[in-house]
Amino acid sequence: MVKNYQDALQWIHQREKFKIKPGLARMTWMMERLNHPEERIQAVHIAGTNGKGSTVSFLRELLQAHGLSVGTFTSPYIVRFNERISVNGEPVEDGDLADLVNRIKPVAEELADTPLGAPTEFEVITAMSLVYFAEKELDVVIYEAGLGGLYDSTNILSPILTIITNIGKDHMNILGSTYAQIAREKAGIIKPGIPVITAAKQEESIQIIREKAAQEKSDFYINGEDFHTVHLESSDEGEVFEFHNDRFISKPLLSRMMGAHQVDNAALAIQAMEVLQGLGYSFEREYYRSAIRATHWPARFEKVQEEPLVILDGAHNEEGTRALVETVKEHYSNKRVTLLYSALEDKPVQAMLTMLSEVVDCAFMTSFNFPRALSAEQLQQLSPVKRTEAIDSYQEAVSTSLSQMEDDELLLVTGSLYFLSEIRKIFE
Repeated sequence: MVKNYQDALQWIHQREKFKIKPGLARMTWMMERLNHPEERIQAVHIAGTNGKGSTVSFLRELLQAHGLSVGTFTSPYIVRFNERISVNGEPVEDGDLADLVNRIKPVAEELADTPLGAPTEFEVITAMSLVYFAEKELDVVIYEAGLGGLYDSTNILSPILTIITNIGKDHMNILGSTYAQIAREKAGIIKPGIPVITAAKQEESIQIIREKAAQEKSDFYINGEDFHTVHLESSDEGEVFEFHNDRFISKPLLSRMMGAHQVDNAALAIQAMEVLQGLGYSFEREYYRSAIRATHWPARFEKVQEEPLVILDGAHNEEGTRALVETVKEHYSNKRVTLLYSALEDKPVQAMLTMLSEVVDCAFMTSFNFPRALSAEQLQQLSPVKRTEAIDSYQEAVSTSLSQMEDDELLLVTGSLYFLSEIRKIFE
């Protein structure tokens, strides 16, 4: 039995990260022991390479604007672990988290003694969230898949709606090296007769998702065919756009989440509201505007300081980095940009740094205390930016970079969400 919050976190993090045998057998076993909490929630299940967290946040705001109670399950966290399990935007309390561990721990220990073996860290956290949300009796719970979809522990859900944000090349050692292979993994969350919404862009990805939806007799909605956006303007406030489908055309909407990619994420959330209306929910479209405007998600082109301007962005794969570069070009093409960068060894770092070099004038490479983090010197060797300096301590890298900047310049911090979790503490 764990005695407090710190003990609870320690127990969670001592679990294995991955299993040689992927699958839902361990989750199924635990759900039976826990009286099937997954059957007592109304879930929206979201998979995709990028944009999951932002889409979760847009959808949560839209649902809450209508007075619904909404649970969210997301990863990774940015400030505190508790963020991963939240209700109406409020993370689970420390005491509740410790209680959840004490309820899951004996089940996990019993499972460890079976041929299935002990549950992974992510399986344990997923089980904890399901118990928590089921007992809260929420109107809707939004679940973000951890990795892939088909064998992800969140796929134990029987959702009312599924969303596949997009398909990009990430985690290729696990999910496959082609868009089609990755799309097949993500499409694994599609359940019989449950509607599917996507903003996937590659034809091969769309085809895989479309075929899976047809196979499961699920209604299928795709951005650009069944619903549309018109991106009207990029301003200092954010992105102005219109949304329309075969039912209505919106007035101009403002997303304060910057970047054209955030328009796609907002559109997925609005279309989700439209589909949920067809499932019996009652919504007022006039609330869409305020909800989209109110949406915020940390470390997604997030301004944490004004002079000099400091922006944190969690881009950690090629698609995310390309979106970041385009957003900088759109909003800050007139600014001198300094890059502060750290990344993990399993990422296409050279390709990402090459993209970033399109908008960066000088760069600082650094590292942080994380198992797969590259050293500052390794990153420096991969950087195509002529003025690149390596500083081992990220705290020193922040102070050094800022000391060399003018007030009208931009410090862009990116490369890893785990890295940004550490950086964000400096600017709190």
